[in-house]
Amino acid sequence: MKKDLTLLTDFYELTMANSYYNLGRGEEIAYFDYFFRSIPDNGGYAIFAGLEQLIDYIKNFKVTDQEIEFLKSKNIFSNGFLNYLKNFKFRGTIYSFKEGYPIFPGEPIITVKGPIIDCQIIETVLLLTVNHQSLIATKASRVVESAQGRAVMEFGARRAHSYDAANYGARAAYIAGVDGSSNTYTDYKMGIPALGTMAHSYVQSFDTEYESFLAYAKTYPHDTLLLVDTYDTLRIGVPNAIRIHNEFLKPNGYYLKGIRIDSGDLTYLTRRARKMLDEAGLTETKITVSNSLDEYLIKDLISQGAQVDSFGVGERLITARSEPVFGGVYKLVAMQNKKGEVIPKIKLSDNVAKTTTPGFKQVYRFYDQNQKAIADVITLHDEVINPKE
Repeated sequence: MKKDLTLLTDFYELTMANSYYNLGRGEEIAYFDYFFRSIPDNGGYAIFAGLEQLIDYIKNFKVTDQEIEFLKSKNIFSNGFLNYLKNFKFRGTIYSFKEGYPIFPGEPIITVKGPIIDCQIIETVLLLTVNHQSLIATKASRVVESAQGRAVMEFGARRAHSYDAANYGARAAYIAGVDGSSNTYTDYKMGIPALGTMAHSYVQSFDTEYESFLAYAKTYPHDTLLLVDTYDTLRIGVPNAIRIHNEFLKPNGYYLKGIRIDSGDLTYLTRRARKMLDEAGLTETKITVSNSLDEYLIKDLISQGAQVDSFGVGERLITARSEPVFGGVYKLVAMQNKKGEVIPKIKLSDNVAKTTTPGFKQVYRFYDQNQKAIADVITLHDEVINPKE
């Protein structure tokens, strides 16, 4: 997944950096905060993700000779600045929440301190990386919470908006609590458990559904999970799954692990399927459902009494379909003067929500005696809070 992302930056980052350099201001120390203003889906919290990829980008930032020639062809950058870029290495300091932590609006989730050019150049990748992964992690956390302890699998790769969206979306979802992903690449590269069994095409490729089930059971007798809705879930699919258990798995010392239903009235079908399985003695056989699920549909299924052990959640998770933008921003909050003093900076607006909180800050999170988080407090960076107060 290594890519040359050096010039993946808004052009004005470079025009500002060029100006700072030519004015002799490039070494001035600046402080930028990354924060967000509202939680997607009117939720109570967001989940932070994307820090690892941001750090990897910064550590590998290098402008090539070809990129320097490209920028030179624009005829707006000074030779001195281009030479500076050629030898650029990030010299700043990054203060950040840990990935997977709940985060809230208005808090400095990441603070970048360093020469103003260094802080400015990383803005675009910081925003796109953290906004995307925090969006998907937040959505995934909502889905996991709605499942009330049942397993959740991320199934969205084929509906993701790009290769990177599929891979890093699966990563973010895993950070937020899903049990695994259909994406094999993320298992190979990131250790996220790859999960999956069969598609309808496998069943259709055989003359009969029973033959497809038997072939699959013979291939994976220890892990037989059958997709039962290709033709008729209750009249054909579930009976064939039970038959496979009775005629092949059980005589050979195995047990039908589960069935999956990917269409239809999932509440009705799972309740009927559970009854059929239980009557056949398959009380330990699990039922998995999929089909354009999200936290709202999962909540409805559970409240209606659906008999589900695990959920496969795809397009509505990997695209955060209900609110597909995480509005994190990156704002200058302080500058350091020649005496080393930190001078707060504020951005004012007629829209109060867009007025920034100035200063070099930190966040304290308070917990009660049961280690339950109860409040966050934002202070200036050099303030100390007495834990006894």
